[in-house]
Amino acid sequence: YFIEYGGTYKQMRETLVDFGFAFLAALILIYMIMAAQFESLTQPFVIMFTVPLSIIGVMCGLFAMGMSFSVPAMMGVIILAGVVVNNGIVMIDYVNQLRKKGIEKHEALIQAAATRLRPILITAFTTILGILPMALSRSQGAEIRAPIGVAVAAGLFVATFLTLFVIPVAYSLADRISYTVTQTIKNRLHNEDERKDI
Repeated sequence: YFIEYGGTYKQMRETLVDFGFAFLAALILIYMIMAAQFESLTQPFVIMFTVPLSIIGVMCGLFAMGMSFSVPAMMGVIILAGVVVNNGIVMIDYVNQLRKKGIEKHEALIQAAATRLRPILITAFTTILGILPMALSRSQGAEIRAPIGVAVAAGLFVATFLTLFVIPVAYSLADRISYTVTQTIKNRLHNEDERKDI
């Protein structure tokens, strides 16, 4: 005896695998674009912290609306991956501008979070309000459109608020680790040069 799943269930599993690869490709492309923009390999990782934060919102939103994590919801997650990083980009870019002016790291983070709060909230809430009709729709075909809307709206809502707290902390930790690693490498290279001179 054996059990074999087929039909719609089999197609759904294959589609979810395909969407998983598409999501991974989207993350890689987003990282590459941000790495080129910031000319850094660590800062894009900091901004990418918003993506897992948004998935928390997606799960909570789908649960609250009584929906399951389906193929349309996965499409919403892929769309969301490109949307939620905008808040982090706005904040980190302003932090870098302040630090170039000579402002200390922690002061720059506080000032950037306070200054960029309004633009971040405005852009996030306009996107959420724009997609709410699709999320709350009960017309014909809503079973396909609604999960996409709920995933984007709920994910962006949660990620927006968590970004304001998590991104500054992640930036500070990444900057400290990067500085420590750089100093360690410099010290080792300096010691090796001294040994060669001796």
